[in-house]
Amino acid sequence: MSTAATPAPSPVEQLLVDDPYLREHQGSLEHRYGLFSKALAHIEQTEGGLEAFALGHTRFGFSVSPAAITYREWAPGAAAASLVGDFNGWNRDSHPMKRDDFGVWEIVIPHAADGTPAIPHNSKVKISMVKPNGERIERIPAWIRRATQDLSVSPVYDAVFWNPPHKYVFRHKRPAKPSSLVIYEAHVGIASPEPRVATYKEFTKNVLPRIVDLGYNTIQLMAIMEHPYYASFGYQVTNFFAPTSRCGTPEDLMELIDTAHSHGIVVLLDVVHSHASDNVLDGINQFDGTDHHYFHEGGRGRHDLWGSRLFNYGHHEVLRFLLSNVRYWMDEYGFDGFRFDGVTSMLYLHHGIGTGFSGNYHEYFGSQVDLEAVVYLMLANHLVHKLYPNAITIAEGGVGFDYRLSMAVPDMWIKILKEKRDDEWDMGNITFTLTNRRWKEPAIAYTESHDQALVGDKTIAFWLMDKEMYEFMSDLMPLTPIIDRGIALHKMIRMITFALGGEGYLTFMGNEFGHPEWLDFPRQGNNSSFHYARRQYNLVDDHLLRFKYLNNWERAMNHLVKQYDWLSSGQARLAPPSPSDAVSPAYASISTAPSLAPASASASEAADAVCLRQQYVSLKHEGDKIIVFERGDLLWIFNFHPTQSFTDYRVGTAWGTRHSVALDSDSKLYGGHERIDTKGEYFPTKEAWNERPFWIQVYIPCRTVLILKHD
Repeated sequence: MSTAATPAPSPVEQLLVDDPYLREHQGSLEHRYGLFSKALAHIEQTEGGLEAFALGHTRFGFSVSPAAITYREWAPGAAAASLVGDFNGWNRDSHPMKRDDFGVWEIVIPHAADGTPAIPHNSKVKISMVKPNGERIERIPAWIRRATQDLSVSPVYDAVFWNPPHKYVFRHKRPAKPSSLVIYEAHVGIASPEPRVATYKEFTKNVLPRIVDLGYNTIQLMAIMEHPYYASFGYQVTNFFAPTSRCGTPEDLMELIDTAHSHGIVVLLDVVHSHASDNVLDGINQFDGTDHHYFHEGGRGRHDLWGSRLFNYGHHEVLRFLLSNVRYWMDEYGFDGFRFDGVTSMLYLHHGIGTGFSGNYHEYFGSQVDLEAVVYLMLANHLVHKLYPNAITIAEGGVGFDYRLSMAVPDMWIKILKEKRDDEWDMGNITFTLTNRRWKEPAIAYTESHDQALVGDKTIAFWLMDKEMYEFMSDLMPLTPIIDRGIALHKMIRMITFALGGEGYLTFMGNEFGHPEWLDFPRQGNNSSFHYARRQYNLVDDHLLRFKYLNNWERAMNHLVKQYDWLSSGQARLAPPSPSDAVSPAYASISTAPSLAPASASASEAADAVCLRQQYVSLKHEGDKIIVFERGDLLWIFNFHPTQSFTDYRVGTAWGTRHSVALDSDSKLYGGHERIDTKGEYFPTKEAWNERPFWIQVYIPCRTVLILKHD
C-alpha cells in the first residue's frame, strides 16, 4: 500500500511557519506572491522564459555576427531613427533604421568584403531620432557598453562602439560561495594615496594584494556603472551597461575580477536600479523624446531629493532592460552577485522622504508600498539565483535578498561617539542593537561604510582621535590619552560588531587602519580638489606610524573568523519565534532566543544544545561596562570601562573544558599594553553563573577584548 507524499508548503505558507507574526499579513503576502507569479508566467509565455527575457543585451544595442553589425533600440516615441557616427561622417540619412510594431528600431550593417566591421572599434556613435512634431534629437544608445568623456571638448559623454579584436578570456573559475561574508567595500577611483582617479589596473596591482593579505573573502565594488558626475559616488547612472571609463577599459575591469577570483575572492557589484540620472544628452532620460519612456511620467517619475528619474517597474520593456542588466554584469564581467542600492526608495511610494521607520510590519504592508517595485525585486532575485545558485544579493531591505545591511549599527556607534561620555555607554543598548534582527534573515554588520565616511560626517577613527591623529600617530611621539583611547576603542568597536552584529561583516576601504579623514570628491564647493578623494594607504605602510596596529587587528579578526567561522553559527534554533517569545514582532534577539533543546531533553542534552547554539549574551554589566557572550566556539569578554581593570572577574561559560587565549586586543602587535598573559589557561568550575553551566575567572584590563577558545 502506497501513501501519497505530503505536498511541500507554498512559499507563503513556509514564511508563516518561519515567522508567525506575519500571519495577520497573510493576505498581503499571497497577493504579492500572486503578482510575482503572474509576472513570471507572462514573461514565460511571451519571451520563452525569464532567462531568455534577461538576454536583452544580446539583442538590443550593438551585436556583432560573422557577417554584420546589428543595432536595435526600443524607442516607441520616435517617428524616425537613423544610426550616425564616425563611420558614416555623422550623416543622418545614410543609415536609416526600420521600426517594428513594438517600437523597436533596427539596422543591419554588413561587414566589408574582407570581413572588416563597417563600424571601427572604439569609434563614436549615436542614434538620431525625429519626434512626431519634427524635432530632431540625438542620444547615446541606451544599451551602449562603453561611454567616454573628453572634458577638453565637452562634459557630455560620448557613446563608443566597443568591439576589441582580442576579447578578454577569463582564466579562473568563480570561487565557492563563502559560508560567511567578510566584505571589503571599495571604490576604484579613490583607491590611491595620490590626488587623482585611480584605475582598475592599479587596484588589481596595489589594493587587491592588501585585501588578500588581510583575509577578506568578498569585494564589493561601487561606482562601476557609468556616471558623468564623479562626486555622485556612482549613484547617478547614465549608462547602465558601461563600466566607468574614467578607471580604464572594460577588459581592465574583467582582469580585476578574474584576478580576485584567482585568490578565491568573490566580487559583488553595487548595482543602482533605484533611480537614474536625469541627464538627457548622455543618459536615458527622455530617450525617445517622451517623459515616460523608461520612467514614470510626472511627479511619480522623479525623486525630489536626488533630482533623478524613477523607473516604471510595471512596464514590460523596463523589466527587460533592468533584468538584462543584472544578467549582463554576471555573464559578461563575472560578478558574483550584487548589493542593490536604494531599495528603501524603491519599496515605498514616499521613497523614505520625511518618513521614519519603526520596524513594524504594518509599514512594510501598508498602502505606501510600491508593489511594482516589490515584484521587480522578486524577479531580480529569482533570476540571479536561478542563473547562479551560489550568487549573493544584499540590500537594506526588500524581497528575496540573501543578506540585509544592518544600517542601525553604524548609526548607533556614531550616536554614542557624538553624544555619550565613555562612562555613559549603555551595554544593554549596544548588545540589543547588535542582536536585534529577524530570525532567518542574515545580516551584514558594519561600523562604517561609505555613508559614514562622506564629508559632513567623520570616520570613526576621527570621532575618536580627531586632530591628534595628525601629530601623535607616530611611535616616535608620546602615546597621548586620546590616541591610546582611540586605538583601543576602534579595535573593540570593530570586534564586537564583527562578533555579534550579523552573519556577515563589511569594512569600507581605509577603516581597516583607521583612515583619518572623510571622503569628499572633487566638486565646485572644494575647488575641484582630489585631496579627500583618496585613501592614504601610505599611512599604514609607514612602520613608524600607529596605523599599522589597527591594520594588524583587522587581519587578526579576519583570520580568526576563518578559523572559527562564528558568522555562520548564526541564530540557530529548532523552532521559529512565536508570540509567546519575549521579542518584538519584527525581530528576534539572539540573546533572548529560547534553548535549542526540546522540552523532553535530558539535562545533559539541554547543556549540549546550549553549546551548539553558540550565540548567547550572558552578561551586560552597566557598572563594570562588561559584555560577555558565546558565539562560534569562542567566549568573548569585552571591558569598555575607561579606567577600571578587573582581576579574577567571574564570567559564565557553556564549556566545561580548559579555556585559553585565542586573541586579545591588548597585544603590542595591535597597539596595546601587553597586560594579558597570552599563554594563560582557565579551568571552569561546574557551577551555574549568569545562566551558564560553568564559570571561569579572568583578568580583563580596561578597554580590552579577550577572546577565549576551549578544548
